[in-house]
Amino acid sequence: MERVRCGWAGTDPLYCAYHDAEWGVPERDSRMLWEMLMLEGFQAGLSWITILRKREAFRAAFAGFDPDRVAAFTDADVERLMGDPGIVRARAKIVATIAGARLFCAMREKGEDFAAYCWSFVDGVPLQGDGVTVPAQTALSAAISKDLKARGFKFVGPTIVYAWMQATGMVNDHAAHCFRREALRG
Repeated sequence: MERVRCGWAGTDPLYCAYHDAEWGVPERDSRMLWEMLMLEGFQAGLSWITILRKREAFRAAFAGFDPDRVAAFTDADVERLMGDPGIVRARAKIVATIAGARLFCAMREKGEDFAAYCWSFVDGVPLQGDGVTVPAQTALSAAISKDLKARGFKFVGPTIVYAWMQATGMVNDHAAHCFRREALRG
């Protein structure tokens, strides 16, 4: 029997695997939440499949998205990354990722866990979409965006934040007919 997925997953094997195993699964690991937020920022203006296809190259280029290591990147690292054809070579996004690592580390040093911070916006429980409509952004994603921006994060507009919330399971927006919807109802 063929699995019925959300329409956006299409037939690309990488997209289907991402949909089936990752998208919408509640992510509670601080480092992974930060990695996904940074990758969503790189996705701005591009398609997510482009980022998925480059994800392993991003991980190699950004030291496995280890915030401590990325926070120590220098101008020489920015130039190295600008020359890396495996990633999206957008200087502002590269610089924002390095700054984002420093912000992540600063939060941790102040005793603030990034995962606890992220999940506090939904009281620790995934929100449930209606299975029919999928907004590009919500009042909540706008509020989270505003808070992230106030902390100094870049490329975290309300649409990017909502896509990140979906990807990391803070909201379950699987379609009503999708085989993953009920499994992730929470």
